[in-house]
Amino acid sequence: MTLSTSETLNAHRGEGEQTPHARFRVSGMDCGGCERKAVAAATRVKGVIDAEANAAAGTLDVFLEAQTPPDEAAIDQAMRGLGYEVVHDEQTSSAAGVATPETAWWQSAKGKLVLVSGALLAAAAVLRLFWPALGSWPFVAATLVGLYPIVRSAWQALRVGEIFTIEALMSIAAVGALMIGAAAESAVVVVLFAVGELLEGVASSRARQSISALSSLAPSTARRLDGDEPTEVPADTLAPGQRVLIRPGDRVPCDGRIEQGGAYLDESPVSGEAEPLYKTAGDAVLAGTINHDGALTVEVTRRAEDNTIARIIRLVEDAQAAKAPVARFIDRFARWYMPAVVALALLLALLPPLVVGMAWSESVYRALALLLIACPCALVISTPAAIAAGLSSGARRGLLIKGGAVLETLGQVKTLVLDKTGTLTAGAPEVTDIEAWQGIGEDDVLRLAAALERESGHPIAAAIVARAGERDLTLPAVTGGRALAGAGIAGQVDGQEITLASPAHVGGMVSLAPAATTRIKALEEEGKSITVLVQDAVAVGLIALRDEPREDAREGLAALSRLGVNTVMLSGDNPRSAAAIGKTLGIEAHGGLLPDDKASRVAAWQASGRGPIGKVGDGINDAPALATAEVGIAMGGGTDVALETADAALLKDRVTGIAELIRLSRATLANVKTNVALALGLKAIFLVTTALGITGLWIAVMADTGATVLVTLNAMRLLRHRF
Repeated sequence: MTLSTSETLNAHRGEGEQTPHARFRVSGMDCGGCERKAVAAATRVKGVIDAEANAAAGTLDVFLEAQTPPDEAAIDQAMRGLGYEVVHDEQTSSAAGVATPETAWWQSAKGKLVLVSGALLAAAAVLRLFWPALGSWPFVAATLVGLYPIVRSAWQALRVGEIFTIEALMSIAAVGALMIGAAAESAVVVVLFAVGELLEGVASSRARQSISALSSLAPSTARRLDGDEPTEVPADTLAPGQRVLIRPGDRVPCDGRIEQGGAYLDESPVSGEAEPLYKTAGDAVLAGTINHDGALTVEVTRRAEDNTIARIIRLVEDAQAAKAPVARFIDRFARWYMPAVVALALLLALLPPLVVGMAWSESVYRALALLLIACPCALVISTPAAIAAGLSSGARRGLLIKGGAVLETLGQVKTLVLDKTGTLTAGAPEVTDIEAWQGIGEDDVLRLAAALERESGHPIAAAIVARAGERDLTLPAVTGGRALAGAGIAGQVDGQEITLASPAHVGGMVSLAPAATTRIKALEEEGKSITVLVQDAVAVGLIALRDEPREDAREGLAALSRLGVNTVMLSGDNPRSAAAIGKTLGIEAHGGLLPDDKASRVAAWQASGRGPIGKVGDGINDAPALATAEVGIAMGGGTDVALETADAALLKDRVTGIAELIRLSRATLANVKTNVALALGLKAIFLVTTALGITGLWIAVMADTGATVLVTLNAMRLLRHRF
């Protein structure tokens, strides 16, 4: 159990203040009906003002009165009364708080009911065969014994105000069948119901395991460095500031920062990034990633309960609790649907005997079968099961989506607005052109420029020095180095005065040849920043730099185009640079925009019918536009911004991930539609056939539980979604 504050509920209610909130792990919840019963029971506990249950994640969130501690014993008792179990802290994974793997089906309460009721039915059939004089009593006994836990569950639900539950309808149908002399069929119905509930539980358990599997990514132990000697300790005891040793082949046990060493790290388990990334001193590492080679000394930066994996799991669970509009509609529909069908069953029992003279036993039998068809379990679970599977599938791919509503909206996006710097481009300038004049070589220009810039921390300086390093150039010593305010840098190399400065500054120092001036203007028109190298009052070359598009930018934009999504780039960079990048990528581009200007453009496009609008950015500088758009997407490699701002986040930090998000959304919505069609179609068919007397009780049970299992299994196909 965890205690925190709820942002989800407050956002849902529109309140500004935080509500004390406790989360419990609950096993045994498998469908929307289970969620409603758990919520009804929890809200009757003193001090609880509201509750939210999430069957897919196996969680119960209770929202408490101010300054009221959660009454764990009362919550535990309320859940046990419904046949559920609160999983306490010692039974959970401390790294992420995810419940331990489910028990084997034959050890669960539902599995035991199947075995007992099945054995009783078989025994009754044998007794009926060899001792016919016993009549229907063996089947009556089998029905009553198998029905007992079902009746008890129905009674507990009734006590918390849940009248129309599948257990209540099942109890009425089974007892009614006994009363009209259909004991054998009643016993079969009890067994089929138990089997259906078990299958539903197994299917739901598999969906939950897709989330809890994330918690197993982080190792359970770590090699903590006490001095220089490693000591093996539980990973969940690591604290910020401590140091750990990570050997080649080890999984990283914590979020941290490399102090010593360098190695290629496989981040695919966490972010979905296919290529291993080389990390060295100063670089951040994430729990659950794999060290391919090289020993690393890492400083712990987050506790286990706050590491990237734990936060992803909490985000996915919270997202599953945030229902999509279609799910909320189906919940409302189901609450009207069940009473309506119960009323229809009463009419079916009463009217035919009174109007057309049908036998009472026949009309009651049809009405009882209709009651079993009435339960909307398959319909209610059709949407959350698909959304839960979609969210889990995305999380395993490094695509984090904050709720079913966001997942639904993503697939409807018509226009996608992208930031330039750090989104479509690498976020740092790169050397694109080196030109030499006056008889010296390109390497000489680069060598002298890098020598001047070696001690500077400016991004342009870093790019020039990095390019010199790529060419293995030996840099000469610089004396008398000095900065030229807002213009460049100067110094002496081998007794010669060397200056590296902007064309405007150089133009006031020396005379540039017409060809050089023409070339500088052409490069500037391409959105490049130019620095000119001057040696002893003679311009001897230039270096052009630009924040270049990401390697996958063109591929990502092409994928969005194939999906029918229009793309636009909004940038705070100067219009010339923005236009140059836009031309390179083939995208509509607008530059020179302040954050509020970007938000205004988004709002104007929404008003003109170009929406729904999606906005992609870093989650901070683009905050107004992210908030204005229907859905905001943050790019970042596991940072706080990527996880906690916007509506969705791309952990693997690739433009192609945006199209993957939209494809996942559309696949999930298609799955939802299929599920709803399956649930309603089967209900409609069997409502008609039952009312006409074509199908009976046991077919009704198979139709109900079978439909539930079908939609759950169909939803689980999303766990294998191909991106």
